[in-house]
Amino acid sequence: MVRVLCFKKEVITVLPPLFFKEKTVQALAHLADEEKAWYGSLLAKEIDCTYPHIVNVLSKFKEHGLIETEEEGRVKRIKLTPDGEDMAIEFQNMLRRMERIDSKEENENIGLEEADESE
Repeated sequence: MVRVLCFKKEVITVLPPLFFKEKTVQALAHLADEEKAWYGSLLAKEIDCTYPHIVNVLSKFKEHGLIETEEEGRVKRIKLTPDGEDMAIEFQNMLRRMERIDSKEENENIGLEEADESE
């Protein structure tokens, strides 16, 4: 379901359709890791995605004020804005919760398989 806001007779699509894509969420969550100097090519490698795709995603992030870029020679360094950082941290937390749920389900399935083998 896509929600829209109406403002002065214009229809504006809200951010959720952008962020409910795996690579997009991973990209923003990775940018919260301040130990790395983030560039488009490094981010694409980290999340296993193509460079052209990450350029499009970063363009959307910039459009919505989630990132800023700084020219460093021929490359652009990517930094989160305060809004981008807040959102990235939320996504990191959400991804961690999902991983815990997945690992819990895996452990339960392993326990069921072991119980089946002992019978």
